[in-house]
Amino acid sequence: MAVRPSILGIDGPEPLARSLRDAQYIADEGLSTAAYLALALGKPLLLEGAPGVGKTEAAKAIASVLGRELIRLQCYEGIDAAAAMYEWNFPRQMLAIRQAGEGYVNLYADDYLIARPLLLALQEPRARVLLIDEIDRADPEFEAFLLEFLSDFSISIPERGTIRAAEPPVVLLTSNRTRELHEALRRRCVYHWIGYPDPALEAQIVMMRASSVAQETAHRVTAAVNRLRAEPLAKPPGVAETVEWAEAATLLHNQGAAWPAAFARAIGVALKDQDDLAFTAPRLDQLITGAA
Repeated sequence: MAVRPSILGIDGPEPLARSLRDAQYIADEGLSTAAYLALALGKPLLLEGAPGVGKTEAAKAIASVLGRELIRLQCYEGIDAAAAMYEWNFPRQMLAIRQAGEGYVNLYADDYLIARPLLLALQEPRARVLLIDEIDRADPEFEAFLLEFLSDFSISIPERGTIRAAEPPVVLLTSNRTRELHEALRRRCVYHWIGYPDPALEAQIVMMRASSVAQETAHRVTAAVNRLRAEPLAKPPGVAETVEWAEAATLLHNQGAAWPAAFARAIGVALKDQDDLAFTAPRLDQLITGAA
């Protein structure tokens, strides 16, 4: 496989990690290496992990480092090719026909074409990064369609012909692993699993993302979050919830709430499921103070 000429001006995983940190994202060695290889080899990067570990944020940070616009295709059950590729603006076409009367109108001009994420990524591959978010939520049939798209990076529009990218666009895929992805799709990508960060790293993330939070508070909240994640919760708090919990508790503390009561009062920022709140309520003070 031919190595793609540098699109970063960065010659390795370590410089990429430093650039990602400048973009407010802390990447460990595994992620920075996988991202660098995907970019250098011109292959899609597949990021899997539990909800809230920072997969989508990683895509945003990579786009920022590249200086490119992020185009996001949010997958969902029932999504079809039209929602991902393009569609014709039928109301505008009908209006143009009425206004033209007996005159000629080109109903398949650019004015009537609504480009969706996949087409946008092909039109300007050097200006955009394509994020296919939560691909595991899509149906297997749509996954098969995406596999074909990633094979040749082209879209056929019957009225216009085939649009093919001059070079492979930068593509990232994320999955929460609610179902297994097809093996053929995995083989096409550089793969990386993103787990929850260890408490020390997560405290660094809190400090980076929430400048109003004191260092001691960041360590307290990350320790408490790790205890919560060890519980059998339906929806364990992700990294974003850790940051928000630290911010919320700090806000309450600045308004007069004592520690650790400020953490307990702000628990609805970290846990967002009624059963989880009910399950942890009898031992919440212990979980918080034990982690302090």
